[in-house]
Order: sequence, then structure tokens, then C-alpha cells
Amino acid sequence: MGLELSLLLLLLADVNSKEMHSGNHTALSHFILVGLHHPPQLGVPLFLAFLVIYALTVSGNGLIILTILVDTQLHRPMYWFLCHLSFLDMTISSVIVPKMLAGFLLDSRVISFGGCVIQLFSFHFLGCTECFLYTLMAYDRFLAICKPLHYATIMTHNVCNFLAFGTWLGGTVHSLFQTSFIFRLPFCGPNRVDYFFCDIPAMLRLACADTTINELITFVDIGFLALTCFMLILTSYGYIVATILRIQSIDGRRNAFSTCAAHLTVVIVYYVPCTFIYLHSGSQEPLDGGVAVFYTVITPLLNPIIYTLRNKEMKASLWRLGGRRDVQPH
Repeated sequence: MGLELSLLLLLLADVNSKEMHSGNHTALSHFILVGLHHPPQLGVPLFLAFLVIYALTVSGNGLIILTILVDTQLHRPMYWFLCHLSFLDMTISSVIVPKMLAGFLLDSRVISFGGCVIQLFSFHFLGCTECFLYTLMAYDRFLAICKPLHYATIMTHNVCNFLAFGTWLGGTVHSLFQTSFIFRLPFCGPNRVDYFFCDIPAMLRLACADTTINELITFVDIGFLALTCFMLILTSYGYIVATILRIQSIDGRRNAFSTCAAHLTVVIVYYVPCTFIYLHSGSQEPLDGGVAVFYTVITPLLNPIIYTLRNKEMKASLWRLGGRRDVQPH
């Protein structure tokens, strides 16, 4: 994370420099996050609901990481990538939810300009890394099922580390590109972000300049990445399904389908809301907030549930971690 932090500090310095030389525009020092629209009397119930969801997200994903690290039977590429996914889910939720909770209970909706930059950068850095990771996990399943005799020689420990590092590096480059283009725009007021966190569509509406180029870049960049990754995932699973259908053993076919179904479910849950938010045309719609809550708050909670319920090895390892040594993965 040292590289990401250094690049983010450079970006913040560049943004601050441009804000100080913004010509006739009065630079904003902070923004106000309007948050989710709700009746005042629902503030406390919403706070409690999101607090429970956040606690379950952190504990669930943390438990998956702990289980994979402790159980040597899970020291394989598939679970190494799942470990990365759980960490990403925890951090994405931590970037968004705490500020939401403060807004519900304390009515603390102010976020500094630098804090907004950091939040937008962190969210897109983690989200893009997760997008690449889903593609990598599909490729791993493709090799394991379609090329089983060559899997161990191709997906070595060093290769796994290199590929995982590549997803993080790709997320860093993408987020730096998007964040720098957004915050090079002048922001001179109003400062009310009609959203529950600093995200690209909401920030573009506050810019005191023509944002046509930024909207086009966002559409092309995110659209290209999402479409490319999704097509690669579908291609991998096309080969996987064809291979599974040729498996003679019913148990082998069921196990392969179970593992792949979990991953494919998570991919669909992740991609559909993101596509709706960033690629649909027109102004902000009331449904946007609800969709954004789903993929920023609910999806990180669903991932550990889906992977543990659909994966016999994970369930067996969780039982062993709890002291049930007699449980077998089959």
C-alpha cells in the first residue's frame, strides 16, 4: 500500500496547487454529503441497520481471511485470491459506511476537500482492483477445470503473487487517472453533494466548468474496463461449462458447478449495479442511491455468505477453526 499512498499524496498536492490558482473561482474547502433521503425519525433505525451490516461485513470477511491463513488445506490459488477479495470487501465498506453512520446519528455530513479526494480515489482504486480480481478468479477456475494437468505448473506461488499484484497496480492506475481528471475541474459552489459519498457522477454535477469531456472519459474508461473484464469472465465460464458437461462423475460435476456458481453469482451481483450507475445516460435518478447502497454496502456482506454456503471446503475449514476436527470437506 506504500506506492498507492505516495501517489495519492502527490495527487493531493497537485489538486491543492490547482485550487490555489483557480483564477476568479472561489475554491471550496469542504463538501456536504446530503446522504440517503429519509424521514428524520428513521435516522436511528437506519444507523442501527447499517451498523449491523457493517459489523457483519467486517467480521464475515475477516473470518474468511483468518480461516484461509490458518488452514493449510486452503493454501491454494483459488483461496489466495478469495483472501484478497475479502480484504477488498472490508476496505470498500470501510471507505463508505462509517461516514454514512455519522450522518445518520450525529448529522455529521461535512467532508473536507482532501477527504473527498481520498474517498473517491480509495473507492475507485478498490472497486477497479476487485473488478480485475474477479477476472483473475475466473481465469484460475478455467485453468483448474479445463487444464487440470497443467494447472500446478502454470499457477505457481510466484505467478499468483504476480497476478494479484497486477490487479492492485491496475486499480491504482485507473483510480489515479479518474481522480486527477475529476479534481482538475474548478469547484466554486454549491458544495452539497447529493449522494452519500464522493463519487464521480455526483462530483461532476458540482463542477463550475463544462464536464462533457469528463463524462465521456468516465463512460469510455469504466465502460471499456467493465465490458472487457465481463467478456473475459463469460468466455472463461463458457469453456468451464463445456468442460464440466463432459465430466463423467456426477459428484465431480456437482462440485465443479458449486464452486463456479458461487463465483458467477458474486460477479453478477457486482457488475449489474455498477453498470447501472456509471453507464446509464441522463441525470441522477432516485434509484441511483439505492443501487449504490447495494454494491457498496450489501455486496461486501453477501460475498462471504455466498462463498461459505456454496463451498464445502470453506464450510469444513470454518468448522475445524471452531474446534470440530471431525468434519470432512466431502
